[in-house]
Amino acid sequence: MLDYAALAVVSAVVSEGSFEGAARLMGLTPSAVSQRVRSYEERLGSLLIIRSSPCTPTDLGRSLCAHVDRVRLLEADIPHLSEEAGAERAYPVSLKIAVNADSLATWFPDAMASFTKQSGIFLELYAEDESHTVEHLRSGAVMAAITADAEPVTGSKIVRLGHLQYIACASSGFVKQFFANGFTPHSFQTAPCICFDKKDGLQSRWLQATQGVSVPKQVHYVPSTQGFLDFILAGLGWGLQPLSLARDYLKQGLLLPLGSDHFMDVDLYWVCPRLKSKVMEDLTRHLMQYCAATTNLADKK
Repeated sequence: MLDYAALAVVSAVVSEGSFEGAARLMGLTPSAVSQRVRSYEERLGSLLIIRSSPCTPTDLGRSLCAHVDRVRLLEADIPHLSEEAGAERAYPVSLKIAVNADSLATWFPDAMASFTKQSGIFLELYAEDESHTVEHLRSGAVMAAITADAEPVTGSKIVRLGHLQYIACASSGFVKQFFANGFTPHSFQTAPCICFDKKDGLQSRWLQATQGVSVPKQVHYVPSTQGFLDFILAGLGWGLQPLSLARDYLKQGLLLPLGSDHFMDVDLYWVCPRLKSKVMEDLTRHLMQYCAATTNLADKK
């Protein structure tokens, strides 16, 4: 049998990133937290936490913390099933969700705000490129994910939410400087590009589809949706932006679309565990209803 009292302490250390943070969260002393974790590790015969800054879980520790998260999610259903509808939860229910930065900057906050206010659920979000959010789910670091990856995940269900529409664009000054002779494969190989990070393949996919070339060697990496847009406006490079964020700048002429085939749609999916959890079922239904009102999620801001 698992020792859930000890696992709660392990989960707190991982969540807070330190024994001191876990102690504050649980109303214990750091030495008591350390003793409980060490005692449980000795009973299991395996390390659960890597003592670093911040503290990180081992593979076993991550699996056990993911199990605790699922148990708490299921426990959140108890007040709904009990006659004591006002029963308090032993721990606040926190949903760990991996979500892409562009969704965070557009539709996702509005979609989640109404649900979290009504349900009392807390969010712990992991920002990642939309093609890699599901990796956090497979590792057990999160319970659900917004992803562009339609590949099935063991033990999970996947629901298509809609798509984000992007536009390839650059500042007017940048276009005059680097695309004076037109939007040709050669000009795209000489014009500096902006990517979110080194895992961002959006610009590469658009270039391959429209120009038949790869991303140039001159790439700036800007891991912020707002920063990405600001650097494009400043003329640092070209890139793909959610249309809803770029639309006003396009109307003002501060940004120009690149070529005639400048749009790109990225399908987004909701991936969550196949649990008989009212909270997760309600959230999935809420997201589906919210996203069904539009074909371009970025316009839901």
